Amino acid sequence: MMISEEQIAQMSRQEKLQTMEALWADLSQSVEGLESPPWHEKVLEETAARFDAGEERIVDWSEAKQALRKRIE
Repeated sequence: MMISEEQIAQMSRQEKLQTMEALWADLSQSVEGLESPPWHEKVLEETAARFDAGEERIVDWSEAKQALRKRIE
C-alpha cells in the first residue's frame, strides 16, 4: 500500500504522528545496511560534551514524545 502526498496532506496531525511512529518502529527493527551519515558522529560528540558540562539532561523517550507533541499542537 502506497500513501500519496495528497492523502498525507489530508491526515490530521495525530494521524501523521502515529504514522511516523509506526514507520520508525518498523525501520528500527532492522539495522542491516544502515549507516549513519558523517555529520552524526560530530553531533553526538557535541551532545555528549554538553551533557558532561551539565547543559543537557537525559529524558525518557515517552516524556520526550509528549513534550514534542505539546510543541506542535
